[in-house]
Amino acid sequence: MSSYLQSKRQSPTDHDCKIIGRNDNDDDLNNDLQDSIISKPTTKRRKILLSSAAAFITTIIASSGTPKVAEASSLAGLEDTEKRRIEVFQRNAPSVVYIDVIAERQDVFSPNAVDERIGTGSGFVWDKDGHIVTNFHVVRNSKFAQVALITPRRNIFKARIIGVDPGKDIAVLKIDAPEEILYPIQVGKSLGLIVGQTALAIGNPFGLDHTLTSGVISGLGREVKSPIGRPITNVIQTDAAINPGNSGGVLLDSGGKLIGMNTAIYSPTGASAGIGFAIPIDTIKYIVNTLIKDGKVVRSILGISFLESKQAQALGIGRGVLVLGVPAGSPAAKAGLRGTKRTETGLVEIGDIIVQVGDVMIETEANLFQALETYKPGDVASVKVSRIDAVDDKLLQRELILKIELQSSEVFEDARYFKE
Repeated sequence: MSSYLQSKRQSPTDHDCKIIGRNDNDDDLNNDLQDSIISKPTTKRRKILLSSAAAFITTIIASSGTPKVAEASSLAGLEDTEKRRIEVFQRNAPSVVYIDVIAERQDVFSPNAVDERIGTGSGFVWDKDGHIVTNFHVVRNSKFAQVALITPRRNIFKARIIGVDPGKDIAVLKIDAPEEILYPIQVGKSLGLIVGQTALAIGNPFGLDHTLTSGVISGLGREVKSPIGRPITNVIQTDAAINPGNSGGVLLDSGGKLIGMNTAIYSPTGASAGIGFAIPIDTIKYIVNTLIKDGKVVRSILGISFLESKQAQALGIGRGVLVLGVPAGSPAAKAGLRGTKRTETGLVEIGDIIVQVGDVMIETEANLFQALETYKPGDVASVKVSRIDAVDDKLLQRELILKIELQSSEVFEDARYFKE
């Protein structure tokens, strides 16, 4: 379980917080300078990734058969809404797959490494070519994954990665399976969804394969953070029960069409609290098709590291993104962007604070990421920064506009995320 996704709704618990630096190039590297800055206690909001089920539940064994098809006589006493729900489940269950995540661990009793199951997750069949869509955080740091299809023989295939987009928490795998046992999900659209309409979730919570839960769309336009801190926008909120192991599972409308991929929950306990989040299908379609075609997603970046907004606010920086590091020789450095640094006397000189990119005002790093998504690598962006200079023993604050050529970030690196 991971807890780095942030919610817009606060938890009442305060914690001492450590400085966390972020890079806009999707790396998790921190600037050394951040360790010299001490923050005040801040409120930590809790959002939990629906990562693969933990070790204590790995003894749960998934069933090996296909869902039993209800006969007409058994449906006679049911209401029409129940019949429709049953039909939607039976039609879509074969499209949902069970994912076993395998990692390499050192054997404590020998010098040899052994393969060990570290959890389970969900996914769904995208096409007849064997492409499987799931969450990036399900397969992150794994050696390989096994995909089980819902067939009478419970066919299991070793999956290879096609591409990942950590910034949107999406991964595409591929299995070599006969077309006749592949049932691609019926893709709908997330544009035009309405709060209150039916939402059905199918996945493998706690290793219990092909579990159906139902609810409604509780909210639209939500925002959560990906495993690497980038914002995922236009997220769907649902009260359909979502639990660990549901990651990568499907969220369907009442007609059985895919409207989202279940990704995260807001919970104080780690189990469903009636607040689940799904990446909208309109986002998934673009990312998945790009990964299948190119094997990677390329975004525009400044190529800098920065201080997370919550940490910056604890230092009294109310708006903007504080620059921590600017690589020497980079376009940002050539344009004159300044990072935070330590002086010879040991004092910390605050770097530039990015307050605007193009026409977009920058309040937090989420605004920065969103602004950069409107550019292509190689574009020149107008970046307004707030800078503090020491002049005649006085600190003077001024704003200036820098013209910075944006770099390319290729977020797919096979060896980093999924090793053969």
